[in-house]
Amino acid sequence: MPRLKFQTLTEQMFYILLCLRRECYGMDILDRVPAMTDGRVTVGSGTLYNLLEEFRQAEMIRETKVEGRRRSYILTESGAAALEKEYRRICAQAEDYRRVLGEEERG
Repeated sequence: MPRLKFQTLTEQMFYILLCLRRECYGMDILDRVPAMTDGRVTVGSGTLYNLLEEFRQAEMIRETKVEGRRRSYILTESGAAALEKEYRRICAQAEDYRRVLGEEERG
C-alpha cells in the first residue's frame, strides 16, 4: 500500500520542516540539515526544492521573501502540526523498541 503524501515524513522532510521553524532560505536548509544531524542526513538541492514546492502547495510552509532567485520560507500552523505528529510517531517507535527489548531481556 503506498504511503499517503505527508502521512509520515521521510528524514529529509522532517529536517526541512524542523529548519523552517525559523524563517530561512533554501540554501540555508542545505547547510543546516547536515549540521544538525552530524552529517547523517543530507538533502540534495533537487530534492529540497521539489519538497519546498510540495510543502508550499500543501500549505505546510509559506514563502516570506523573494530576492531574485532566493526565496525564504517559514512553517505554517499546518506544517508545525505535521512536524509534531511525526515527532510523536518517532518517539512511539523508540518506546516500542525499548519495551520489546526489555521484554526479550526478561523472557
